[in-house]
Amino acid sequence: MTLMQKFLGVAATLALGAGAAIAEPAIIFDLGGKFDKSFNQAAFAGATRWAEETGGTFREIELSSEAQREQALRRFAEAGANPIVMTGFAFASALDTVAPDFPDTKFAIVDVNWLDQPNVRGIGFSEHEGSYLMGIAAAMASKTGTVSFVGGMDIPLIRKFACGYVQGVKATKPDMKVIQNMTGTTPAAWNDPVKGAELTKAQIAQGSDVVFAAAGGTGVGVLQTAADEGIYSIGVDSNQNYLHPGSVLTSMLKRVDNAVYDAFKQGADLETGNFTMGIANGGIDYALDENNASIFTDEMKAALDAAKAGIVDGSIKVHDYTTDDSCPVE
Repeated sequence: MTLMQKFLGVAATLALGAGAAIAEPAIIFDLGGKFDKSFNQAAFAGATRWAEETGGTFREIELSSEAQREQALRRFAEAGANPIVMTGFAFASALDTVAPDFPDTKFAIVDVNWLDQPNVRGIGFSEHEGSYLMGIAAAMASKTGTVSFVGGMDIPLIRKFACGYVQGVKATKPDMKVIQNMTGTTPAAWNDPVKGAELTKAQIAQGSDVVFAAAGGTGVGVLQTAADEGIYSIGVDSNQNYLHPGSVLTSMLKRVDNAVYDAFKQGADLETGNFTMGIANGGIDYALDENNASIFTDEMKAALDAAKAGIVDGSIKVHDYTTDDSCPVE
């Protein structure tokens, strides 16, 4: 068996033999695909790291429509895959339906930590903490006094990013202006780089010289436009500094790779329950490497490290939009 046996759709999954069960873990990527250079790709990196370290193999599928969620879950479970990992909150409903039908199968879902199922591991992230750090960096780098944010689908999770970002900006320079736009209200918003580019150009026209994208594959268009127009961008989820060296100021690291790696490593003995990954436990950080070393100053690093310490010790409180749907500094 090859290292990674890819299913190109549910039709391929349905063709999976009903005979001997497999003992491999499986991962289901959300819309946008495993090479979205962001959220899904971080998950793929975690699965790949596990395979390379252990010599193990895993099953995978990239969804092409909403209708495939429950089918993909059931086919992998029926085939004996264990555990089965999903990337994204949009799997919550399907998982809540399927999990009780397969009590001996362990499931892990990234970006959901509220399901109450005995065989499910929910993994949430403190995105607001990382976004706060990005706001500090943006405020320190801006020359115009205006920065901006491009979100993907307009949902509380992305509002959580935006609110944390605004708080970081305002904590650093209270008089700065923060422009915010969401790409759309459907899952297509995660994979629309053209719209991301259009929004970024409009923000630049309003004075923005630093833009933070939390939009999945749409963010690729944001970062490209920022590079083309000569302003700074900020990446998300994966380390996106390499996409445009010298233009991407930094990236907010959401360690989805670690979440997937840990789930695969635990295997059928996966610890279930709901967990949150933040700055304190290594789930959230910022990226500093050779691609942004020349533009990310020592002062920025000191400020972000001080903020990290403050968040961990509780002296800095970052509002979580998903617990109270308001943003105190907007």
